[in-house]
This record gives sequence, C-alpha cells and structure tokens, in this order.
Amino acid sequence: MKNRIILTLLGVLCFSISQAQLVDPVKWTTSVEKVKDNNGNIVKDQYILVATATMEGNYHMYSQNIDGENPIPTTFIFDTNSDYEVIGNTLEEEGHTEKVPVFDNREIKYFAGTASFRQQIKVLNDELSVINAEVEYMACDDTSCTPPTIKDLVFTIKSGGAAKVDAQSDEDARIEAATASGDDMDSDNSNRSLWAIFIISFLSGFAALLTPCVFPMIPMTVSFFTKQSKTKAAGIKNAIIYGLSIIIIYVFLGWIVSQVFGADALNALATNVWFNTIFFLLLIIFGVSFLGAFEITLPSSWGTKIDNQADRGGIIGIFFMALALAIVSFSCTGPIVGTLLVEAASKGGMAPLIGMFGFSLAIALPFTLFAAFPGWLNSMPKSGGWLNTVKVVLGFLEIAFAFKFLSQADLVLQLHLLEREVFIAIWIAIFGTLTLYLFGKIKLPHDSPLSHISVGRLSLGLITLSFTFYMIPGLWGAPLKLISAFPPPQHYSESPYGVGFTKLGGGGGGAVSEIPDGAHLLPPHDILAFDDYDKGLAYAKKVGKPVMIDFTGHSCVNCRKMENNVWIDEGILNMLKNDVVLISLYVDEENPFPEGVEPPESKLRPGKKLKTISQKWVELQTLKYKTNTQPFYVLMDHDEENLIKPRGYTPDIMEYKNWLKEGISNFKK
Repeated sequence: MKNRIILTLLGVLCFSISQAQLVDPVKWTTSVEKVKDNNGNIVKDQYILVATATMEGNYHMYSQNIDGENPIPTTFIFDTNSDYEVIGNTLEEEGHTEKVPVFDNREIKYFAGTASFRQQIKVLNDELSVINAEVEYMACDDTSCTPPTIKDLVFTIKSGGAAKVDAQSDEDARIEAATASGDDMDSDNSNRSLWAIFIISFLSGFAALLTPCVFPMIPMTVSFFTKQSKTKAAGIKNAIIYGLSIIIIYVFLGWIVSQVFGADALNALATNVWFNTIFFLLLIIFGVSFLGAFEITLPSSWGTKIDNQADRGGIIGIFFMALALAIVSFSCTGPIVGTLLVEAASKGGMAPLIGMFGFSLAIALPFTLFAAFPGWLNSMPKSGGWLNTVKVVLGFLEIAFAFKFLSQADLVLQLHLLEREVFIAIWIAIFGTLTLYLFGKIKLPHDSPLSHISVGRLSLGLITLSFTFYMIPGLWGAPLKLISAFPPPQHYSESPYGVGFTKLGGGGGGAVSEIPDGAHLLPPHDILAFDDYDKGLAYAKKVGKPVMIDFTGHSCVNCRKMENNVWIDEGILNMLKNDVVLISLYVDEENPFPEGVEPPESKLRPGKKLKTISQKWVELQTLKYKTNTQPFYVLMDHDEENLIKPRGYTPDIMEYKNWLKEGISNFKK
C-alpha cells in the first residue's frame, strides 16, 4: 500500500512541451477604392489603397505607432515614383490597447482577427496600372512571436472600381514548400508529450481508484457480475463490457473538451491572467473538498435515473452501470478529472482524449481483472480509514499545485505579490502540515480513530518531512532543482542572488578574463555569447568547442522563460559557460548592415535586398532549419553540421540538460 500511495503522489506531476514549427499566421489581401468628395462625387485620379490583414487563431499584430524599440510596429513602404503621389499617412483601425507585461507594462495598441489599413494616393500618370508596396510586421500570440516579416503588396488600379487581390507573396509559397520538404523537428517531442500525458493520467486514475468513492465499489461490482452471470465465461464477458464502458464514457468526455476548445484555444489561455486565477480558485475548492469540508456531487436525480436504466440488463444495462459508477464517484474523481482535462487540453490536439483514456484505463482494469479472477479479491486490502488518508493527501497536493497557477497570473501582471520566497514558504507550510497529518498530530472531519500509525503512513510522512526540509534553503536562494518547474524563477524574488547563489555563481568556473571580439556577457547569468554568426564560429574553432546557436528575440516570451527558468540549473549553466560557444541570433533587431557592406539579396524574396542583419538570421533559420519560431536551439560542429536534432521551447530541465549532454558528447567522439 505504501508503494501505491507514493505512486499516487508521483502521478500528479506533469510538464509541457511546445513544438517549434514554421508559422505564417497573417495573410494579406489588397483592394483599391475610388475617392469621393463630400457630395459623393468621385475625385478624379485619387484612390484609396486598402491592405487587409487576416490573423489566424490568437495571433495579433501591432499598430504603426509604437513607443520604444519593441514590439516591431507595422510599417508600410510604398514604391514612390513620379507616377503617383502619397497623400498623408496610412490610416489604421481603432484596434485594442492594453498594458503588456513583457514590454515593461507599456500600453501597446494591437489588432486581432482582421485589420485594414488605408492609404490615399493621387495618380500622376494615366497609364499607371499597378502600385507596389511592402509591409513589415510582427505577429504574436500569448506565448511567442514570429520574427519581423516583410510581405510584398500589389495594388491594381482599375477605373471600374475596387479590385481585390490576394497579396500572398512568393515568399509564402517558398515557406510552404520549405515546410513540406523539411522534417518535423519536434515530432519526437510531441510523441513524448502524449506518452507523458498518458502515464500521468493513468497514475492519476490509479489515485482516484484508491479513494473512498471508488475502491469499495470493486468487490460490490465483482460480486454482482459473479452472481448474475450463469457461467464464468459470461462473467468475464460482462466484466470486459463494463470496463470498456467506463473507458468509452471518459474518452467521450475528453472528445467533447477537444471539440469545444479546439487544438489551441486553451494553449493560448495558458498565460491568461483570468484563466490562471480561476483555475487557482477551482483547485483550492477541489482541495478543500478532499480535506473534508464539503463534497462536490452531481444531482442525486441523475444517479436514480441511471440506476433505473441499469436494471434493463444486457449490454445497455452494463453501460448504464458504468455511467452510474462515474456519477456516484464524482465527488472523488471530479476534481482529478477536471485537473487532468485542463492540463491535457492546454496541449491541444489529441491530448484530452489520450488523458481520459489513461485515466479510465486505470479505473477499468481492476474491475475487469477482479471480475475475471474473483479469487484475487481475498488479497485485496480491506476498505478503511486509509482510503480517506489517500483522499486527504490528494487534497493537500491540489492546494499546493493551485499556487502554481496563481504564481503564473502574478508573473504576467508583474505584481510581485507571490515572489519566489513567498511561494516556497507556502509550500513549506502545506507539506509541513501534511507531515503532521500523516503523523497523526492533526485530525480532519472524516478521519477514523487512529490508535497507531501504519508503516506505509509513517513512510509517506517521512518522505513529506524530508521534502519540507529540502525546500527550506530555497528561502535563501537555493535553486531547488527537484521543483524548479513550480516556483517563480530565481530573478522574481526579494533576493535574487541569495545565500548559495551569486550572479556569476552556479556556473562552475564560467568566468572569463577577457571578452573576445564580437562577444558579450549575456544577462542574467553572464554567459559568454556572440551575436555574429561568423565571429562565433571562428572563436569556436579557435577554442575547440561545439557551437550552440540560439535563435531568439527581444520580444520572445518563451526565450526569457528558458533563460530564467532552465538555464539557471547548475549543470546547464556550467555547460553553457564552459562546454559550448553560444551564438545568440536576435531576429527582431533593427540592426542595418555596416557602412560599406553590400546587403545580400533575399533568398525568400528574390530581387529584394535584406535591410537588416536580423533578416539574415531569419532566413537562415527558415531555410536551413525549416522553422521561424523562437526560441530554437541548434548544436553543431565546426563544419556546421548538426550534432543532435535541434530543439524548440523545452521547459523540462532534465530533458534540456540531456539534450545538451548528448550533443556535446557527440562532438567529442
């Protein structure tokens, strides 16, 4: 039983992996309108050029008027010549304005869905038929941004009125071709993520099985099938139908969630303040319910109606028996199912279905197996107070994990109400109280009289006590690698460089006595980094180290998360400082080519010159690695060959560390 409870605790841990991919979320169309005076008469030789952007999903783009360097504003460049004259500025819609934390809480105007931009012109040459223009913009969703993108716009002037033109450029076609011809860089990550969801959901289903609402139902259900079935084979068949019915019910619930929210809706809500705050409150309610303050139940009439249907017998009756189990046990399974559905749905796609399949499989298997082999019931633990203990432990875990969501909301708003020390102090209090409960020092409403402590309960109490002591140094700056995915990052703290952690600490000899030409110290960890590809590669050859390319951006939220939450790990920081040469290529800087250097021709837009060095890095990433989202990490040798498959956003510290180790090891072979 001790091992079962420990597995229950481990089963609630989870992580998320975002895939790097080639995205082009904004499509442009153009049209031309005649200008009319106040009386409604057409003004000769004057037109309105209309450029309309259609943004996919939760992507948005920014106004033409942005204060500060970031984000990149939308900019129109018209190919002015003697054939026409531009009148005034390009007009834009009202859009939305709000404070954005990642941009220092500045008020930023942006557009979502569709946005139209209008530019008035006067034609000076009657033979003019086409006007060429360019638009530069940056598209973002709630977690990441694409690099600054330039599209060609073609406005066709026709005397017959407005002419609508699809402004999708050759660049789009080339990007689509690159996507089709390239390998899926992160298909393995996606598969691993789905397997992780399945395993976590299966263990969570096992945890739900060990609650007072479900566990006692096993012998009752098995006894029913044994008595009702005329032969052993019939009993086994009915038990299998019962187990499959349980799986169908929960998988259908997962299917509904995937259909209602789609593949990306909840993923976009992952950093939404209201979403995180509401989910925090839900987990608190679930946790308090598990502690025994009240029960969350479905209307009793539902159970009565389902029981009446179960009396019909046959396959239909067995199905309604399974549905009755789901309804009766809702007070114990509901909080776990709700948590799993939101976590799985936030990854999109098939995740909710996989999650509910894993959860229901864990519940269905014992019913099916015990019905097939009734003799096993003799070895099954008897129901008792330990079932409520499992439920209470789950309640404490629900409350602890709730603060992760409140912390996320606080990080987005930058309120500094739940900084790292406060978060850790709350967890110390929660797990310390759980330890006292397991040792019998605290009694809760539904606990049975406790004359002694079982070995399993004592063992789990020692584990939580050890975990509580482990977290205490975190109040003074210890990294706490075991729970690094949960507290706020080290810099979001009252004392970011507390006891045992200094600005240059944790790197194991990463300090440099002299900074090479073209390099700088990358904050906040002072890692030696180059922002020039050629200089970085030359330095790597000189010192005999592999190259790590970091495609990043000043406006990239997930880039900052990686640098502040993952790179802070002592092992990763040591490798970044000592074992690789880091080249950070920013895709959203306005850095023109040096004077005297001829800008190269764009490979994505033949006939056009690159305007900034950043555009060079965008094309490198797009054409060579078939992706244009950041962050994106490449480990390569001195011949510019990959040492290991590149990675995108990887918040799991151990996974990222193993990726680094394998790539560096391949270089040394």
